[in-house]
Parts: sequence; C-alpha cells; structure tokens
Amino acid sequence: MRILFVGGEDSLPSELVALVGDMDDSWQVKRAGDGATAISLIAEAPQDVLVVAPTLPDMSVATLLGQIRTLRPETSRIAVIGGQPAARVLSLAHRFLPLPVGEAQLLEAIGSLEELRELLDNPALRESIGQIEKLPSPPQTYLALAHALEADEDTSANDIAQLIAGDPAIAAKVLQLCNSAYFSTGRAITDLRAAVTRLGMATMRDLVLASEVFAHGARPDLDRAGMQQRALIASQLARRMLPESSAELGATAALLADIGLLLPGIRDERAAPDTQPVDAPGHTEAGAYLLGLWGLPMPIIEAVAFQRCPARSGTRSFWVTGAVHVATALAAGETVHEDYLQRTGVLDKLDGWRGHADRLLGLTDPQTA
Repeated sequence: MRILFVGGEDSLPSELVALVGDMDDSWQVKRAGDGATAISLIAEAPQDVLVVAPTLPDMSVATLLGQIRTLRPETSRIAVIGGQPAARVLSLAHRFLPLPVGEAQLLEAIGSLEELRELLDNPALRESIGQIEKLPSPPQTYLALAHALEADEDTSANDIAQLIAGDPAIAAKVLQLCNSAYFSTGRAITDLRAAVTRLGMATMRDLVLASEVFAHGARPDLDRAGMQQRALIASQLARRMLPESSAELGATAALLADIGLLLPGIRDERAAPDTQPVDAPGHTEAGAYLLGLWGLPMPIIEAVAFQRCPARSGTRSFWVTGAVHVATALAAGETVHEDYLQRTGVLDKLDGWRGHADRLLGLTDPQTA
C-alpha cells in the first residue's frame, strides 16, 4: 500500500513516519513538506492513503484535499486536526486523527483502510465514492456517545443527555423520534434525560445514529422518514437475534445497512433493474466502503457489504452478517435466504423473528401475537 504524508515535523514527526514505513514491508511511504510537492507526487503516481497535517506552508488543507480528490479520487484522505477543522475540510477528508497523532491510532487507521481495500477490491467503487463532492460526515455525536459509554460504564443518563444537548439539531430529532408512534408509550417526552431513562442506552444510541445519518445526503428524491423507520426496526431485530456480546455490532450494522442510498449516483439494489444505471455501484458495497472510510469496525462493514448475499461473508456461522441479512429483509418485506439459515443452523428461529418483525411493523396486534 502506498502512503503519502504531507506536512512538517511539528505535527508529523519523522520518527512517526519512519515507524509506519517499518511496520509492514508492503507499505511504501513517501513524504512531502508542502502541498505543491504532494500534488506533484500524486500526479506522477497514485497513492492509496494521504495523511495531511493541520496546516501547510503554501496552501490550505482544504485546497490540497480538493486537488487530490480531482487528481486521484480513489485515494483515501486522512486529515490530522488540531482544533475545529474548517467545514470544507470536513466535507473533503474521509477520516480524522487528533493532534498529537498517536502511533496506535495512526497504524490502526492505515491498517483498517488496507483491510477495507482487501474486502472490497473494486477500484471503480473507490473512484466513484472518491469523486463525490460532499460525502456524509462521520456521525460525531454518536461516536462521542459510544466513546463515553465505553470509557466509563457508570456514565449517567444526565451525562448522556448533556452530550446529546451539545448538538441542538440532533437533540431535537431525538426527541421527535422518541415521541413518534414507533417509540411512544403514551406520555410525551419533553427532555433528553427522560428520553435516556425511558429508552435505555442501547436504543438511545440507535436514535442518535439514525438522527445524524438520515439528516443529510445528496439525494433529495429519497423517502428519508421511511428509510429511517425501516432502519430502526431492522436494528431492533438484529439486536434480538444476537448474543449480548455482539448485539450492539448487529444493531449498528442493521441501522446503517442502506446508508449507501444517501450517496449520489448509486444503484438501489432493491429497485427494478430497468430503473437503475447499469454501471453504477450498488448501494450495499458503496455503503460499506463509506463506513470503512469512517473507521467503523470490520464486522459492521462486512455485514453491510454482504447483507443481500450473506454466504459471501468470511464468517461461516450465523453472526452479524446473517442477522443483518434477516433483519433488513424482514423490515423491507423481502425474501430471506432460508438455505443460508439452514446451513448455519438457525432456520428454526425464523418464524419467531418474523413474528417479532410483524409486531414492530404493526402487522399484528401486540396483545394477541
């Protein structure tokens, strides 16, 4: 893999760059001290990963990232940030690393991008995604929430409410969803602490993620409310199908399964073929690639990529990919691959899962089902 570092010693010290070069014999590392040199190097030969410092001596980081997107859209773009990055940088970089850059963080970021390329070995897909002028931004409030819960198991409902309140748009959307017919139990919820207490941490994570992901995108033709509803139902279904140790992975993957539809120029794999551009990337692999650029865990990426054909998964047992396949199919009213469930030993559970899906979808009376 070819990696280009751009910037000075103050943010990308030589020792750190050398460490990356020594970590793997297949990693070819180059360095440029300024943006012009970086553009010259990348014009001469493609690079797989670009790591750029917070400031450059000759141009803005946004200018460099925009030039790289035009010259080599397939290049994965990592921006090191020392404070609040410019909005333009947020829309051009695929991933962000805080200053000072930690060795483990940097190696994990580069290694996961290499793993993503191996999983989805499709240059046309990388180029197509890389050319999109404004990619959906990583869900920062959700990531901060997940980090807070992982760092401290005793995080209180008040702590979580304060974190969500930091983004008024997300807070408003969470309260709207809490009071929707899908989640409401009759009494209106008017504050975030009450929402966290009633719904629990797992459901709150789902709501925050759904609120961020489905709020933006370049496809005005989409039924975002319908997508969000199906995603939340699929998330609850997947969580129910998996043991506690992997339930959160499955729930997140199911909620994000159709994120590729938010991207322009992407083919909806559920729609009739004659209504779709033949040479466009499908929404499952496109969505998986976007999540990989964001740095989400590989089981989530694989589940999103292979949700419509779970047998392609590297895991032969029924795990996250299988749960996402069943959950998204039931939420969308599609056929489940029963031969796959038979091979993985869970076919006998399908009727129970289908009944739960019908209750969530409002197709049966919860009092009699």
